[in-house]
Amino acid sequence: MKKGFFQKHILTVLLLSFFALESFAANLEKINFRQKGETSEIELVLDSNDVNANKFQINEDKQIILDLVGVNATERVLRGFDTSEFSGSIVFVKAYPRPEKPQDLRVALQLRDNVRSIVNRKDKRIVLVVENRFGVFNKREVENKTDSVAQSSEVEENLDRLLVPKSDKVEDILENLTLSGRKKYIGSRISLNIKDVDVGDILKMIAEASGFNIILTDEIKKLPSLTLNLSNVPWDQALDTVLGLNKLVAKKNGIILMIQTLETATKDKESEAAAKLASIKQEPLVTKVFPISYAVTQDLIKILKQYLTANRGNIEEDVRTNSLIVKDTPDVIEKLRKIIEVLDTQTPQVLIESKIVEVNESHAKEIGLRDGFNFGYDPIGESNGGLSVVGDTPSVGTDAGPGFAFSSAPSNAGDNVRSVLGLTITRFSRLTNLNFTLQLMESESKGKILSSPKVITQNKQKAVLKSSKTNSFREITGTGVDQTVTFKEIEATLELECTPQITNEGSIVLDVTIKKADFGERPFPDAPPNKLGNEIKTNVLVENGSTIVIGGLYEYSKREQHSGIPFLKDIPLLGWLFRTPHAPSTTKREVIIFLTPRIINQAEAGLVDRT
Repeated sequence: MKKGFFQKHILTVLLLSFFALESFAANLEKINFRQKGETSEIELVLDSNDVNANKFQINEDKQIILDLVGVNATERVLRGFDTSEFSGSIVFVKAYPRPEKPQDLRVALQLRDNVRSIVNRKDKRIVLVVENRFGVFNKREVENKTDSVAQSSEVEENLDRLLVPKSDKVEDILENLTLSGRKKYIGSRISLNIKDVDVGDILKMIAEASGFNIILTDEIKKLPSLTLNLSNVPWDQALDTVLGLNKLVAKKNGIILMIQTLETATKDKESEAAAKLASIKQEPLVTKVFPISYAVTQDLIKILKQYLTANRGNIEEDVRTNSLIVKDTPDVIEKLRKIIEVLDTQTPQVLIESKIVEVNESHAKEIGLRDGFNFGYDPIGESNGGLSVVGDTPSVGTDAGPGFAFSSAPSNAGDNVRSVLGLTITRFSRLTNLNFTLQLMESESKGKILSSPKVITQNKQKAVLKSSKTNSFREITGTGVDQTVTFKEIEATLELECTPQITNEGSIVLDVTIKKADFGERPFPDAPPNKLGNEIKTNVLVENGSTIVIGGLYEYSKREQHSGIPFLKDIPLLGWLFRTPHAPSTTKREVIIFLTPRIINQAEAGLVDRT
């Protein structure tokens, strides 16, 4: 009876405990996706701030994995969604329970290419920021963010200078104290108001307040007493202060802290170094062959020689198989293996695309009398009041009537239109040979030239792309029977010369020179054509895959000239009879140069973070 009663109550307690644990689990309420220019964001909306998240990347599968510890989600939230229609780096997002830990949730992101990401914490939100192309984040920006999201509501800034314990556990706090650098203290707060107390006793007080175990050497007892007045300070800060005042050194082993003087610690280090050196001299040597794929073996030998064991290690090159043969201790061999793994990567290759756009536009008019206004006066000749016309124009009446000629025909240029209106009268009363020709001409020309040279080269290696075209003209020398006709050629060249240098942040420094020459119109048929040239030389910093304008030239000219008889040419309407045709002309010319560098082997060259 009692046995069944206890079994029933034990089962009830277990069920209540299970449901209590389930009720305390956090829930993933929503997954939001946003694309903001050069970055994409995955926002995880939770109902609690007490969620740990761990991020890692699988370069082989081009995936980013984010594990949420102790998080549940409904089937609606767990549905995957396709983001491939966007231009960013994320193509698919899916959340699902971890196979090995169903109480945890895993969010998987499928990428177009391996790029970097940063995890940020907000109020009840975890935001994963992913760059849409490699190079958006600089190296320092990535290093200053943790891959594992802490339980605090903010991610610490400047992690390279500030030491932060991984958690508020005693082991993590003590480990933080034994490191060098600026520390953040997170221990529970204590107060100390003591006078003339031994250093050992002070350390024991702090140990009792914090919960760690302490081992003191005999030298600690010889230190002078201390007087402290600390109010409401973290216990790890108080411990660090006491150690610093007495030049003490602490060694951590779990939650055990062994404290000794700096002098003793230095002697121990020297003894350890001497013992290690003696053991190295007796350590057996091994031989390892390292095949080299991309690096130059002679350059590697210069680097690796300084890491060999003095008077024992040796490194040689096998030219036939392009390998390095190293003989040294196992520890040194392992160190050299890691160095070779980092250095023996593909040299980054850069594709430089440039576009040269040249636009020409001209417009001209010519309005007025072509050869002026010509007439004669005969004071003694017969005046009959009639008209006599010359030319092919038909005559009217007994005397020839006035003659008009009108023609409209295009000139050689496709957009030019020329109109001529002429009048010729041989006699009108006492006026003879009355003659004028009115010319109306308008010409318009538009042209666009696009050149797109491309070249690929390795990092810090100069690349030259050159394209040329020729044109010929006739040259005549001598006269008569000694006259000779020869043809000469002139050349117009398009040349791109570029030296790229990839920075640690993934940007590209370009030392670039672009020269472009082309042919213009010929002044007359047998003359060589005019040459037009553009050249730019610059050094510029460009983000990977970005397009910049490295040069532009805009020319605008407007001309208007005419000549004639002073004063008379300025009379309204009649002034047209005493001046040359009105001939304004406008010319526009614009040249723009675009440049786009792109690293084409980021992952193979080690520019993508490998986790």
